[in-house]
Amino acid sequence: MRAVRYHEYGGVETLVVEQAPDPHPGPGEIRVRVAAAGVNPVDWKVRSGAVREVLPVDLPAIPGRDAVGVVDETGADVAGVSIGDRVFGLGGVTGATAELAVLSAWAHAPGAWNDEQAAGAGLASVTAMGGLRALGPLRGRTLLVEGAAGGVGSAAVEIAVAQGATVIGTAGERNHEFLTSLGAVPTTYGTGLAERLAGLAPDGIDLVLDTAASGSLADLVAIAGDPARVATVADHANAQRLGVRLANAENDSTLLAEAAALGGQGRYTPRVERTYPLEQAAEAHAYGERGHIQGKIVIRV
Repeated sequence: MRAVRYHEYGGVETLVVEQAPDPHPGPGEIRVRVAAAGVNPVDWKVRSGAVREVLPVDLPAIPGRDAVGVVDETGADVAGVSIGDRVFGLGGVTGATAELAVLSAWAHAPGAWNDEQAAGAGLASVTAMGGLRALGPLRGRTLLVEGAAGGVGSAAVEIAVAQGATVIGTAGERNHEFLTSLGAVPTTYGTGLAERLAGLAPDGIDLVLDTAASGSLADLVAIAGDPARVATVADHANAQRLGVRLANAENDSTLLAEAAALGGQGRYTPRVERTYPLEQAAEAHAYGERGHIQGKIVIRV
């Protein structure tokens, strides 16, 4: 199969498109013929070697954790899916940016999503839903999402709105119209946030979800008034110190199915800012690393 690979840790220049061995699913896994794969911050953190102590990989490695495609092989003990089904989902830390990928968690992709949208849904949706679940019931609550324009943040906004929350989202001014389109009230992040929120939510902020890890977690706790009302999916370093709930992304087929159900109802549409062909994977990574993305970056295979 054709795949994007890197043979050593480093920058985007390490990424090459080449032939690689076909993977095969183990028990409880499926293989898909990939139509598109998502690009996530974990991809370049792993590729650079910055997280090799906690997420080591065998080299050469194929970047990518989530993808959409048609099932073409199933492992033992797999039920509820058939050869030819169009699914989206998650595999290991690596392996998705290739013609064939093995998934360990998946759901049927709703017809309302095109391949680019479905490719961008896997990791973003389970991360967002994990963070929201850590905060408890959302209906009737006012939720602040820090970093609301990114892949996880934008998913969290739409899903929280679908669950009955009033959502305020922080982002740079160029992304405010985007946040409004998602159903959030936009505001800028940084100095003076508490004062701006006082005007937008005079009754206060009930819950906070941090998706940015921008160093603001202590301020977010002060805004919420209680660390138990704050969750982060990004700031592992400060969560424990501050007593904030930490939610890690998990390969959870149940969460993927919930995201797909919302997609089928038109209540969650994964947002894709840019799509690149497989041959331009290095450009896709470079664009993502610059930050301030509206939704997701996707690679067509």
